[in-house]
Amino acid sequence: MASAIGTTVHNTVEDLCNIDLSDREGEEVEWLPPTAKAILEKQWEAERDSFLATPRHPKWKEEEFSRCHTLLIGALNILFAKARTGRVALSQVSIDMWRDIQEMVLAAEGTLRTSCGRLMGRLDLLIADRDEDGKVIGWVVADLKTGKPPGDELYDTVSRQLRFYRDVLIENNPKHPPIKAEGWYANGSVVFQAEGPSVLDEAFEVWAATRPCEDPLPAIPETDACAFCDWKAWCPAWLWARANGSLQPTGIFRDMVATLVRVEEDTGICLVERMAPADEQGALASTGQRHGAVFVGKALERLVELVASDWDGPVFLGGVRLDGDTWKLGDWCDVLPWDPILKSRRS
Repeated sequence: MASAIGTTVHNTVEDLCNIDLSDREGEEVEWLPPTAKAILEKQWEAERDSFLATPRHPKWKEEEFSRCHTLLIGALNILFAKARTGRVALSQVSIDMWRDIQEMVLAAEGTLRTSCGRLMGRLDLLIADRDEDGKVIGWVVADLKTGKPPGDELYDTVSRQLRFYRDVLIENNPKHPPIKAEGWYANGSVVFQAEGPSVLDEAFEVWAATRPCEDPLPAIPETDACAFCDWKAWCPAWLWARANGSLQPTGIFRDMVATLVRVEEDTGICLVERMAPADEQGALASTGQRHGAVFVGKALERLVELVASDWDGPVFLGGVRLDGDTWKLGDWCDVLPWDPILKSRRS
């Protein structure tokens, strides 16, 4: 849902920046709130359709639309601040005021690509940086964020992302004006500037290291990275690291590899046996530890699909809740074949 909310807000801002107002009177007001909400609703519906068409999706939360609306207002307030309009109610934004903002926006959702074509990115906004008299004094490359703002400064990953956009713009525009890179946090309308040296050399090193090859990239299990990784069902390294103690599981939600001993598809009640790694390549050994498990919602749907596919091997269970005697799996969980990728599967 976090991604869906972000996409909805981003696409709405882009549409508003590109909206055709040529047939409207410049003094017209009270147009922006209904127009923005109508576009937001359209983007929300499109994102919901895409979300539900994705095989590994959790539950769609319709109640999050109000949060989208709040974040959109936060993003628009940053645009008004950059245009130096002062505090203004959305209902009092005139057509002429918005046209001025559109002139300030040099690109919305623009593609950046290095001259060699190896690296690319997708910036949210490129705007003209103006002084108090409205004179353009530079460019601002902005990335709109809909998550929680950082405390004092940008996270290193976000800073490097923004500096990458900045550096590609510099490479592509030898006569560029001064360029600033900023993270715009719609939650609270907070802006952070990304400062630091160029990251292009490091980016090219990463490109060289990630070209297609026969063997997967070396795994480097780490608590935070593995916690949010979508590839654990195909990566034996995290399970081996957890077994040898170099990766410590935390919290009540855990990732497991298990075999299905007994499955009751009608009720979602199952008996599962937890498996342990036998080697670093993904082979498994029985632990003899059997647990009751209750599958509901999307987890149950995925379980039924897996059984219907005649898969009879071990299963990766992502995000199992372990705050009781029985394992609990719901909309938030992955239920996938345990199928480590050890060599390239290109045909």
